[in-house]
Amino acid sequence: MTTTTPTPTRSTPDAAGPSRKVAATLRRLLGLQAFQIMVVLVVICLIFTALAPTVFPHWANLREVVQNVSILAVLGIGMTFVIITSGIDLSIGSVLVFSGVIAAKAMQAMGGDGWATALVGIVLSIICGLAWGVLNGVLIARANVPPLIVTLGSLGAALGLAQVITGGVDIRVVPAVLTDTIGYGNVPGTTLPMISAVAVVFVVVFAVILHKTRFGLYTYAVGSNEEAARRVGVKVNRQLILIYGLSGALAGVAGILSLAQYSTTAIAGQSNTNLNVIAAVVIGGTSLFGGYGTIFGTVVGLFIPAILQNGFVITGVQAFWQQVAVGVVLVVAVYIDQRRRAAASRATGSRVKLSLASLVTRRQ
Repeated sequence: MTTTTPTPTRSTPDAAGPSRKVAATLRRLLGLQAFQIMVVLVVICLIFTALAPTVFPHWANLREVVQNVSILAVLGIGMTFVIITSGIDLSIGSVLVFSGVIAAKAMQAMGGDGWATALVGIVLSIICGLAWGVLNGVLIARANVPPLIVTLGSLGAALGLAQVITGGVDIRVVPAVLTDTIGYGNVPGTTLPMISAVAVVFVVVFAVILHKTRFGLYTYAVGSNEEAARRVGVKVNRQLILIYGLSGALAGVAGILSLAQYSTTAIAGQSNTNLNVIAAVVIGGTSLFGGYGTIFGTVVGLFIPAILQNGFVITGVQAFWQQVAVGVVLVVAVYIDQRRRAAASRATGSRVKLSLASLVTRRQ
């Protein structure tokens, strides 16, 4: 009679492995500022749903919020790239206005309400925005003028030129095809605004570019450590020019979207656009110190002030409180970012000390 020795089971280690991975993934997810801001957004939505259950959660109301965020989302993409490089672009609102003015002037001169006229306006708007962005990038990268000063100058220059061209009077002649399809139209077969669908396409495309391409990798590298990026072969000056050019081109896209939505150039209506976009990008987790940020976080950051404003109006609270709430969230977001950077710095310092200690021990 033979006795078989039971083989030790390996179920416990195998079971523990996936559990540890899940726990690590969960901790990493909870540590993301974009995820934390997403939780804040969900809580805000739940509060307004409880306060106004017959109005706030309905699609007609949420559709308006989504539509209002669409133009800012396009601007936020470019701003995310810029801030990741530890830069800033204060000129996007003025570039939006200037691009829209040039496009409107051209379409007005051509006449007609068809796509031929509209396409000329779209191309001109993007080219104008790109030109301003490249100018900003060249002055920042080649002339070594601080981004704050360059884009502050562009803010005044672009808006001033738009007022000179129009005499300070808005142009209200916009091809019907733009307003009927992009401005107020829906995606065929749905109730999703066409302008929001356009914004979603831009968000998805540039999220992939930022997170999955060499261009995005170089953007993070420049923001993390510009000198180190130069040493490993990144052409930093060219990268900065491309990024500011991208920001300007997207402001040009936003300019034509604004024309389509409002049927006017809205020269005086973009004074706070740059600050609203910057606040949303930072609230969404992009670090003002560079090297960290996501397009997803920016989109979430844009919805917080939009939902607050909408919810306050519905519940009868003065909309001015929205500015207070956004200011508080902005300060908290920057504080969280500083804590995260400090923790990362301490962790790096600890690893360096351990490495030095082990090296000294081996040599002894």
